[in-house]
Amino acid sequence: MDETIAEDVVQRIADSYVPWQENSFPGLLGNVVAGRISKQYDLGGTNCVVDAACASSFSALHLASLELASGKSDMVVTGGVDTFNDIFMYMCFSKTPALSPTGNAKPFDASGDGTILGEGLGIVVIKRLADAERDGDKIYAVIRGVGSSSDGKGEAIYTPSASGQKNALQDAYRQAGVTPESIGLLEAHGTGTRVGDAVEVSALREIYGEADRPWCALGSVKSQIGHTKAAAGAAGLIKAALALHHKVIPPTIKVEKPLEEVTGGRTPFYLPTENVPGSPAMESPQGRCERFRFWWFQLPYRPRRVSP
Repeated sequence: MDETIAEDVVQRIADSYVPWQENSFPGLLGNVVAGRISKQYDLGGTNCVVDAACASSFSALHLASLELASGKSDMVVTGGVDTFNDIFMYMCFSKTPALSPTGNAKPFDASGDGTILGEGLGIVVIKRLADAERDGDKIYAVIRGVGSSSDGKGEAIYTPSASGQKNALQDAYRQAGVTPESIGLLEAHGTGTRVGDAVEVSALREIYGEADRPWCALGSVKSQIGHTKAAAGAAGLIKAALALHHKVIPPTIKVEKPLEEVTGGRTPFYLPTENVPGSPAMESPQGRCERFRFWWFQLPYRPRRVSP
């Protein structure tokens, strides 16, 4: 390329950048984001950014629920945001390796060969139920319990632990006062990696036990939008809340041959491949669910990282 043309291209690219200003340094810091939002909307409560890898959205939800339970806040804005899919991020996931060579995430399908990266921004507003009902708010779903756990000492850093996942599920069910038999849909992590999906189902089957017929739907929104990393939990939460609102069990696409771990033996699980109408138990005021419950959990991508 002619040197004059090259210099012109470089200069035009450089001219498109905003010059360094007082907001430049804060704009580079991820932990400032929550403070900027709080300032913009004049919110006076606690603001912070939570980093628990793929569990970040639910760790943030955990902290948000504690704010409400303690009475420190009457309304909390929480969720997950991840738009960090640069070259370095793709290199990291490729070297793990976790990315699908075919570029197609197929959670819980026998042909699944890895995940694909997505970007997402998922935000929810939560309040104490009594306050929301008093204020006449539109209620999409009721969060009855949030379970959390860490895998403790395990194998390789990327190897998920079934026992850690079981602890998180049992913690949530204890808090909510429910049993697995009352749950109609599990929105799972379901990255599309063979090892990860198999371990996740193994943990679920240990808790749910055997059944005469499949009765609990299993799904993952990653089949549609990929793995949005820190925003993955928020995506699953919003999917489950909208499923309650519309009274429908949504499908998980791309399932052609389910994993043997899901459908083998006396399994309680099935993979819906099309919309399934919800049960009459979902018919309740303001879209709330009294008996037909959805539960979800998120496994950190770095299993040994300690989450709240």
